[in-house]
Amino acid sequence: MTTVSLDDVRAAHDLLSTVAVATPLVPSRVLSEQIGGPVLLKCENLQRTGSFKIRGAYVRIAGLSPRERAGGVVAASAGNHAQGVALAASMLGCKATVFMPVGAPLPKIAATRGYGAEIVFPGPTVDDCLLAAQEYADECGAVFIHPFDHPDVVAGQATIGLEIMEQCPDARTIVVPVGGGGLLAGIAAAAKGLVKEAGGGQEIKLIGAQAKRAAAFPASLAAGRPTQIELEPTMADGIAVGRPGDLTYAMFTELVDAVVTVTEESISQALLLCLERAKQVVEPAGAAGVAALLEHAYAVEPPVVVLLSGGNIDPLLLSKVLRHGLAGAGRYLVVRCRLKDRPGALVTLLGELAELGVNVLDVMHERVAARLHVEEAEVLMHLETRGADHSEDVIGRLREKGYTLTLS
Repeated sequence: MTTVSLDDVRAAHDLLSTVAVATPLVPSRVLSEQIGGPVLLKCENLQRTGSFKIRGAYVRIAGLSPRERAGGVVAASAGNHAQGVALAASMLGCKATVFMPVGAPLPKIAATRGYGAEIVFPGPTVDDCLLAAQEYADECGAVFIHPFDHPDVVAGQATIGLEIMEQCPDARTIVVPVGGGGLLAGIAAAAKGLVKEAGGGQEIKLIGAQAKRAAAFPASLAAGRPTQIELEPTMADGIAVGRPGDLTYAMFTELVDAVVTVTEESISQALLLCLERAKQVVEPAGAAGVAALLEHAYAVEPPVVVLLSGGNIDPLLLSKVLRHGLAGAGRYLVVRCRLKDRPGALVTLLGELAELGVNVLDVMHERVAARLHVEEAEVLMHLETRGADHSEDVIGRLREKGYTLTLS
């Protein structure tokens, strides 16, 4: 049995009635066309603090005794849980100390400080922060607010499941980004609890989406127990967790139907799709569910609800990820082109590109290098095209005209 019941979730929902926003469910025409049925986006990127985390943090801290609150709370987070804990603690009148990874996004750091928390940077990963935060809690007597592996936190996140089932009663699949698992465990408890309470006539499938470079759940489910994995760098820092929680793992084995992994390319294309087509700003971790639809459309049955779990993205990272997504969609090219080193050669090349309808974003012209012959020059160009077919046509036409090209 799970340790988070439908009654727990309803109690959390009542507690959060004046704290959390009931976020909208927005239809996505482009995703609906891709899978052949309705797809709706649950926009927790529009939640207070920019992610779902305020829900679980508030429920957990609200459940502390006055004496526990007086001793303060401590948390570990790449940014979203940090903001949730900081805001919840300030609303409930207790001190918050948050351990964040070195290199955490600057807007998340600034927002966490803005909510009144003290920040410590113990190491490069969330797992480093978890260890340091637990040590701090033991030494100072503060209450450790785990980002996912506590029944109160799971119950708080589960309130999203109540909202989804109220907003889309006929949902057949819910796709959720997964890090440590508290979000999906809670949503699964709520959704399947409601289905069971109604008599079990409706089938509903819960699918988790993990970054391929930080996929602890597939390894753990295969091993039959929570298993620590070595993380690889991923743009989806918010779901880069090396080991599932004991509680969340147990709930997954009972309630979650599948966990799929998504590549960095799919995440960047999903983020681009959210921005361009759904007009939603999301962070890479928040777009993992959309990436799962792009890679694993066969695994879902409509109507599908996809959770956008957070929108706290550094503008500098956003610009990089968008370029990555444009490149993946064939709309952004980085090309090296060899030319004869003579007057007018570069102008001629740029004229050819203009005739082909290419937007030249950047040009670097090099005339002296060991790899070049005396009569050669090389141009590094960043190009914007209308898509993959246009890109192929541009490359083919330039090669037909005798240009030597290398794609970067």
